Amino acid sequence: MKISRNLKIAAIACAVALFAAQPASAAVNLTGAGATFPIPLIDACKAGFATATGNTFTYTGGGSGAGRSASDKGIGDVNFSDTPHTAATRLASVIHIPVVAAPIAVMYKLNSTKTVNLSPATVAGIFGGTITMWNDAAIVADNNRTTTVVNFKKDTNGNVVKDKAGAPVVLNTRNVKSYYTFPAKKIIVIYRSDSSGTSGNFTNFLHGMAPAVWTKAGNNAFQTSFPGSLNAVGNLGRIVGASGSAAVSALAGKTLYSITYAEKNYAATNHLGVANIQNAAGNFQTPDAGGTASFLGAATVDANGIMTFDYATKLPGAYPLGIVSYALVDTKTKNATEVKALLNYILSPKCPTTDPSLEYTTITGPLLAVDTAQIAKIG
Repeated sequence: MKISRNLKIAAIACAVALFAAQPASAAVNLTGAGATFPIPLIDACKAGFATATGNTFTYTGGGSGAGRSASDKGIGDVNFSDTPHTAATRLASVIHIPVVAAPIAVMYKLNSTKTVNLSPATVAGIFGGTITMWNDAAIVADNNRTTTVVNFKKDTNGNVVKDKAGAPVVLNTRNVKSYYTFPAKKIIVIYRSDSSGTSGNFTNFLHGMAPAVWTKAGNNAFQTSFPGSLNAVGNLGRIVGASGSAAVSALAGKTLYSITYAEKNYAATNHLGVANIQNAAGNFQTPDAGGTASFLGAATVDANGIMTFDYATKLPGAYPLGIVSYALVDTKTKNATEVKALLNYILSPKCPTTDPSLEYTTITGPLLAVDTAQIAKIG
């Protein structure tokens, strides 16, 4: 990941702020809306933030579209979007700060405890409507073979260990033989029907890694990016939508032979399996903090905090559906001190490591330098 010398200097200057409590003179209730992707992390960290600062953060979600809309209207202190807000409606004083990083998981409901392996082309075919049966030859081929899996080193609390450069430390690499007999059942596809940065990132991945199958560019509206017609006879009742990560996951949990995409933590709640996704190196990786950190480490980030992902990276442990969620903040906010304290708390290791099972990764290295430089612009 490339970064300017000035940003590195800014990171050093702001480093202390990431770890120090920043009490306010009077309690302030910060508010925000937007992407559902960071909700589990915010929920896990809000008590610690309140204890450390005396302030609170009320976040209502609603999808990335809601976050961008609230930001445009000057509503809320910290809104979130999983994709960059580049529309002309964005206020000139609003900046992007990518403070949350985690994987999107492809989740499914099958009568089996085995883990499904899926290549990007197969995922694109399933969600694009050209692969409609679980026993399709492409799915069978992905799952009856020898695959390479990279495992990352973790500490005693289950958090991924990183080196001085912020890269996850590889524990071992092993070959795994898989055998899977799939049912001759139709695949029920469940997508996000609202304006969703999760959908934007997911469809960007599909087009970026399987453009011959997913022929349209990514879009926050799944329906717009869909390469065919959702109203085709074969898709009616088989490809269905729901609003929000919680809703698509809950619907998948109630629907045998279904598949969807959302934050990984929704899988356990809804008794869903989680697929390993093949990266450009040919390895099938699980959606975890280590794979996400590896993938994001190959991205580029500009001085405005906006990231460009490298789907072609050959880093062996990269999980190609790792994403960031951007905090949209007005630099002219009246609650600058409190907003800075919130963002610094989210960035501090104590937040993403509060619950390692959520698989949010601690932001380190060059991306942290960008974040600290962006936070310094507030107020």
